[in-house]
Amino acid sequence: MSISFAPKNRVKIGAVLVVSCCSSVYAGGVDDSMVSLGGFGTLGAVHSSEQQADFTTNFFKPNGAGYTRDWSLSVDSLIGAQVTVKIAPRLLAVLQVITQQNYDNTYRPHVEWADLKYQITPDLSVRVGRIVLPSFLISDSRNVGYANPWLRPPLEVYGLIPISSSDGADMSYRLRIGDVTQTLVGTYGYSTPSIPLHGAVEARHLWLIGDTIEYGATTLHIAYEEARLTVDYLGDLFDAYRQFGPPGNALADKYDLENKRVTFLGLGGMYDPGNWFIAAEWGTTDLNSVLGKNTGWYVSSGYRVKKFTPYLTYGIAKTNNLSDPGLSLSSLPPYLAGPAAGLNAGLNSVLSTKRVQSTISAGARWDFIKNADLKLQFDHTRIGAGSSGELINLQPAFALGARVNLISVTFDFVF
Repeated sequence: MSISFAPKNRVKIGAVLVVSCCSSVYAGGVDDSMVSLGGFGTLGAVHSSEQQADFTTNFFKPNGAGYTRDWSLSVDSLIGAQVTVKIAPRLLAVLQVITQQNYDNTYRPHVEWADLKYQITPDLSVRVGRIVLPSFLISDSRNVGYANPWLRPPLEVYGLIPISSSDGADMSYRLRIGDVTQTLVGTYGYSTPSIPLHGAVEARHLWLIGDTIEYGATTLHIAYEEARLTVDYLGDLFDAYRQFGPPGNALADKYDLENKRVTFLGLGGMYDPGNWFIAAEWGTTDLNSVLGKNTGWYVSSGYRVKKFTPYLTYGIAKTNNLSDPGLSLSSLPPYLAGPAAGLNAGLNSVLSTKRVQSTISAGARWDFIKNADLKLQFDHTRIGAGSSGELINLQPAFALGARVNLISVTFDFVF
């Protein structure tokens, strides 16, 4: 059995999960049943060759494969359930709950989606509640491993925005012109995920405009996003800089994470005629802070041979600066030079965590039974000089600019 991953065919997978009922991109017909229940999951294991740091998929996780565990089961593993309730002919309620590793190393379930959707016309709908952010080509299915060709979405792009949903409202309009279907989405809301060790992350006044165009086997996607971002955990560092007068204030104003305007622009496309596919995405974020300006892109292709789909992916992530001279020590008295040097070291330690890397991935998917697959993937990552790339939990012996090899295996399923 051949599985196609083009967005038009992901609707079939989404129907199993009832994803099509709650995605503004797939605003198709709805089942007559009052309540629908579905679920999905991934069981995965990852090994990293880097023993002085951990590989994981986003900064909301506290550890991963490498230093903490030789083989980590927490990097990719998750399980989710989704219920859709048809309250009225045009009104749907959707709840999606996911269990995966949290930042405090617990596995408490969290609500990923929780919204009410009203279908004003067959092509126009509005939603309120916790809603998926359509930032990327596969935003609606980024947590559903079975719906995606890769073992995990390429982090060079999908790591640009780790927040995948917002609390607020959106409006979706679908336009058909001949064989072309265009879906326009506008979203406004906020997101306040908590990181227990580092305080709160607040993305307020978050708005997004996205457009998805489908024509035959081709899908194109574009999205622009803005928000006001506050991250608490570096407040002490920048407060200390401000004690050094105008030079310290200038550095703190440049790098602090208090109510900073952040922007994202993403472009993507996929062509999938059936026996093979090619996909590519590009994205850039400007966080106007110590987190800097970051750009990433990837290109990926695979070929389906009965139940097997081997694929190759190449991705690159870049940033604008990885270091700063900080405060000038030569103009400071000796009793202040030491503390200033410590602040400069702290600032550069944070700057080095920005991603500069390139990754080549080779993998294969095996659809060995209905509604389930096995995936195996090898990643070779070259981290740029002065950067720690995607790695976290850095140890004293870790060397910036490392070379990292990953071996990953997952079992994906839907029910």
